[in-house]
Amino acid sequence: MGAQRTSFEKLQRDRAKKAKAAAKRERRQDRSVEPLPDPDLAADDGGADDELGELSAAELLRAVEIVHKRFDAKMISYEEFEEKKAELLGRLPID
Repeated sequence: MGAQRTSFEKLQRDRAKKAKAAAKRERRQDRSVEPLPDPDLAADDGGADDELGELSAAELLRAVEIVHKRFDAKMISYEEFEEKKAELLGRLPID
């Protein structure tokens, strides 16, 4: 009795897995080889990643502006942009 051949669906799944892995590998390599940022855009975003520091509303809005510039310059992904923007806007004091 001969061996059963691989089904077409299995071949498609294997090809999809390989394509997904290749895309993931390419994204990871692109991230590790980012060009040096423009000094105007790479200015400190006001400690957006620092949860301990208290910032004024003006400083937080400036940080949001910098995040927008980084996204426009394609230095950060859309997901990262939305995450940082939401975190900064969430820290704005509401009077």
